[in-house]
Amino acid sequence: MAVNFLSHEVSDLCIGKPALRALPISATVGESLLALRHCGETYVSLWITDRSTPEKKACAGKLCMVDILCYLCSEENISAPAAALKNPVSALLAKEAATQLRRIEPHSRVVDALDAILEGAHILLVPIRPAAGSRKKLLKGTGEFCWLTQEDFARFFFNSIAVFSPILALSVTQLGLVRSDVLSVRYHDPALCALPLIRRALMDQSSVAVLTDDRKLIGEISPSTLAGCDESVAAALAALSAGDFIAYMDWCASPPDAVVRAVKYLLKEKRMQGMLELMEAEVFPPFFSSSSSNSSSSSSDDEEGERLRGAKSSRPLGRSGSYSARMGRRSEEAIVCHPESSLAAVMVQTLAHRVGYVWVVEEDYSLVGIVVIRDILKIFRDEIDQLELL
Repeated sequence: MAVNFLSHEVSDLCIGKPALRALPISATVGESLLALRHCGETYVSLWITDRSTPEKKACAGKLCMVDILCYLCSEENISAPAAALKNPVSALLAKEAATQLRRIEPHSRVVDALDAILEGAHILLVPIRPAAGSRKKLLKGTGEFCWLTQEDFARFFFNSIAVFSPILALSVTQLGLVRSDVLSVRYHDPALCALPLIRRALMDQSSVAVLTDDRKLIGEISPSTLAGCDESVAAALAALSAGDFIAYMDWCASPPDAVVRAVKYLLKEKRMQGMLELMEAEVFPPFFSSSSSNSSSSSSDDEEGERLRGAKSSRPLGRSGSYSARMGRRSEEAIVCHPESSLAAVMVQTLAHRVGYVWVVEEDYSLVGIVVIRDILKIFRDEIDQLELL
């Protein structure tokens, strides 16, 4: 059984994975926002063209709605978020964005791909063959790729439960998986204070705990939830307290009128006119003016712009509302376990809710720490070392 497990290739994890939605690095933040609205995926990939050899392209990074929300709420953009939508999307990419991506071949061993994840890669790009009869247009020269994340590896290992059954019965405390260094804010803190923590949580694939003064967990600001919201939630992030914001996230598709009025009142009180405009109307400035006048833009960039210009402003039903709300969970109902919870139970929770973490609490919801998928994968990697010795 162990021998069969070790023979698995990366292609085994790619079965059923869709091809990446690709955007040129010349796109604006607004174009990226529209692409995220209409592609039905949490992320889009950004590609750079080599001007000397236009047929060659390289993936520069990935982008999700959380990146855009943090950008709009940043100190330099919070007063004029509509203007920020006209900026190039490259402004959102962290310096280390390219290093967080790594290409790996479909025939590579799963173990080698796991090592790449544990060495710091957040996303693995895997070349795939186009589906038969597919009419999907991609950037010329990119080929077709899918990507693998920590979740894909966790699901793969959990499906091989017979190989790892001894450790799955152990508690997260016994395995040393409970981290005490958590990202957290107090309930009454301004939600905007959590902005750097949200960026960190997105990077670490974790979440920001919202605590009472006596460190009881009452909710979370989760990037996985924010990824299902639209740009108007940036206004709520700028106006509300952390406690009120976790409730607003679950309403973001259709917040009650009283809540909308309260947020607008707070924005007026704080003289955040730009955020108020972002909330009151869908802001779609002429995103394409700069790219269309740029003679160096490739024909594929132009095709991408035409496609986005023709898109309607409504969000597809599949992406309406926050992710946690669609899964039947509210942001006030954080995903939790107890110190004695088994590794198997914790993995079931992460995979069922499609998150990279579980909060560890006592019976009275006093926060103990957090378990993250990356640490779980390290446990499996150690077990694989033992299998290879057999």
